[in-house]
Amino acid sequence: MTNNEKKKICVLTATRAEYGLLKPVIVRLKKDFDVRVVATGMHMSPEFGLTYKEIEDDGIQIDEKIEILLSADTPAGISKTMGLAMISFADYLTRLMPDMLLVLGDRYETLAVCCAAMNQRIPIAHMYGGEKTEGAVDESIRHAITKLSYLHFTSTEEYRRRVIQLGEQPDRVFCVGATGIENLSKEKLLSKDELERLIGFDPNRPYAVVTFHPVTLEGDSSAEQFRNLLNVCGSRKEMKFVLSKANADAYGRIINKMIDEYIKTNDNAVAFESLGMIGYLSAVKYSDLVIGNSSSGIIEAPSLGIPAINIGDRQKGRLQADSIINCRPVTEEINMAMTLAMSEEFGKKARNTVNPYGDGNTSLRIAEKIKEFILGNRINLKKVFYDCEVK
Repeated sequence: MTNNEKKKICVLTATRAEYGLLKPVIVRLKKDFDVRVVATGMHMSPEFGLTYKEIEDDGIQIDEKIEILLSADTPAGISKTMGLAMISFADYLTRLMPDMLLVLGDRYETLAVCCAAMNQRIPIAHMYGGEKTEGAVDESIRHAITKLSYLHFTSTEEYRRRVIQLGEQPDRVFCVGATGIENLSKEKLLSKDELERLIGFDPNRPYAVVTFHPVTLEGDSSAEQFRNLLNVCGSRKEMKFVLSKANADAYGRIINKMIDEYIKTNDNAVAFESLGMIGYLSAVKYSDLVIGNSSSGIIEAPSLGIPAINIGDRQKGRLQADSIINCRPVTEEINMAMTLAMSEEFGKKARNTVNPYGDGNTSLRIAEKIKEFILGNRINLKKVFYDCEVK
């Protein structure tokens, strides 16, 4: 079968982290489908590192680059970005008319694109529905994308049950694990010497990887929470900190501005718009701990045996390994959590923890199910709501 005869799958990516999780699935799908990767959102912004270049550096062709991101990260600005995404992707999807759209997660851009796909009667496959993040508006967006989608790929069995609870038929919901775990087992990470050239200091000295995103359901308190974290970093001059800048969420630019100001007056930190997937995972691998409120501390860090401190409520509700310490976003608790995480006893616990997010064979499971439904003509967009038994 020639490439022109293959069924078309459009893969949407709007952020650096999202692409890293999609990459193994893209590679696997290309064996059986005409895969069209479309880059949008943060990928196209110089402010966030023009990360579409990472996709191209991996040898993956981008079918189209679509700019939608406005310079404002206020709630109104994000609503306008969503509107621009719907308009832009209505045109793109009309031209392409793929047999399926594959999306991941809970981004506001993704919701807008899924609405456009729904109107075009394009079936949607959604990775990582059913998860809970009670401190972020992502929670509502994720569940909304679930209801727009036809195939569902969850990272744990508990999340699979939750998607079914939302009314999705069990025979279209599959527990496949997390591609973040797969990346750790299949991607070649940097050596310590290579990492040193990237981050600019010796990774043999104590250091932490810090990623803090806005807590979108707590208004502008994100700045105060992040200031408390920076105060702790500033008090630990014996350590280095690798600061990874925030996503283009509401109030994200405030956090990034605070990072820039911290770097100017403190010599114990370095900052990056994007380290790339390999650079970021390598930085985590050799670190003493991960700290912040990113899902990477919950999903990837345990598989590397690295302690993680989860600050505040942004990730509240996610399944967690016992190598994760939860604390409130106040200086005293963050400081105590860091002391505990760097203790010999807790380090031993982290090295022996069990990660609940799968065995690293995620992309194969996803590709096989998509192949089964598309090539087997098993898609019927007249979805029937599945009623769970009421207890």
